[in-house]
Amino acid sequence: MDKPSLKTALPGPKAKAIIERDGKVVSPSYTRGYPFVMARGTGAIVEDVDGNQFLDCAAGIAVNSTGHSHPDVVAAIVDQAQKFLHMSGTDFYYEPQVRLGEEFDAIKPFAGPSRSFFSNSGTEAIEAAIKLARYSTKRYGMIAFLGSFHGRTLGALSLTSSKAIQRKGFGPMQAGVFHTPYGNCYRCPVGLKPESCQAECLDFLEHQILVHLISPDEVAGVVVEPIQGEGGYVVPEPKFHQRLRDITKTHGILLIADEVQSGMGRTGKMFGIEHFGVEPDMIAVAKGVASGMPLGVTTARADVMTWPPGSHASTFGGNPVSAAAALATITLIKDSLMKNAAEVGAFMMERLKELQQKHQIIGDVRGRGLMIGIELVRDRVTKERATTERDKLVNECFARGLLVLGAGKNALRISPPLVLTKAQASTAVEILDQALAATNL
Repeated sequence: MDKPSLKTALPGPKAKAIIERDGKVVSPSYTRGYPFVMARGTGAIVEDVDGNQFLDCAAGIAVNSTGHSHPDVVAAIVDQAQKFLHMSGTDFYYEPQVRLGEEFDAIKPFAGPSRSFFSNSGTEAIEAAIKLARYSTKRYGMIAFLGSFHGRTLGALSLTSSKAIQRKGFGPMQAGVFHTPYGNCYRCPVGLKPESCQAECLDFLEHQILVHLISPDEVAGVVVEPIQGEGGYVVPEPKFHQRLRDITKTHGILLIADEVQSGMGRTGKMFGIEHFGVEPDMIAVAKGVASGMPLGVTTARADVMTWPPGSHASTFGGNPVSAAAALATITLIKDSLMKNAAEVGAFMMERLKELQQKHQIIGDVRGRGLMIGIELVRDRVTKERATTERDKLVNECFARGLLVLGAGKNALRISPPLVLTKAQASTAVEILDQALAATNL
């Protein structure tokens, strides 16, 4: 199936009833953009409780990497569930967790032996990275980037700077965290142009933060998204990550790549950092790693992950069912889906750039593989952010059967399952075109 099929007004009667029940008992902190109520899904097509079928270009916030309920993943889950559901890798041993560690040792984006710590989510993977960096270096400081999103538990939240609402009311944040500009060439923080970029935005880190705020020998790690996710799907020039790696090596600082959104084949490579010719010391992975089952992975150089028994643990981390799902997911990504993400992503990027020529509100189209951002602006010269227009566009797409999400203040993110076909990609672009026209954008 390549196109949506809508049978009722949106939301339908069953969806309305569930949304009403939700409002009475579920935390109001969740950010529901539009009234989609999931019933089932296959591949890149999802169906709501009223029988309406949608083309999914959100994938549960870039989680359903192998598509909805891929039969190989489901089979792996069922097989493991029939054996045992839980035993806790904190206190005992089981092969699925060992095999997953071996897989990550094989696919990690840096040379040499590695070890992996297993948790339940991206924010937990980042928390483990923070603790490990501090333990390994015996330093306290952490560097993160403006516009970043690393999670919502307190340590990860201290690194996060995507939106003020995410931090408001939860302070004070963890001490020793400093933020510096990210390499956003569309909105260069130092006013330069991409064609002459020498990552001058890192001057602030090198000559201000590391001179006036914290001594380099007190910085444990720099946490960076290879491609910023929640901040707007921002793709920096390769020089940015290369210079950052040079700075961290000079001062003995660990470079930690947050691959929660950019990892697991989404960009057409296993990990987003591989596009930039840089090897980190540690990666944090979650979202697409287990096709929807909860799992976080922190993989570091073996000489970094030397903390002793009892220093960090997780009751449910590396759960055998999640590990089985991850093993099946990695096989699918390696065998075909990473290549498909690269090919269909390039095809979709070309179509979206054609759309950019048609609609003046599209200021920038950027991304790698099936991690694509569309930035909307009211004026291409001033680059005034089209914030309300972006929100309106998201809802117009939903009304036409396309699920997409916003990113940052004014960008639209395209993050479909990696099984997306070229025909489905064409449909998504056609719906975007119709939605833009309908809203006079």
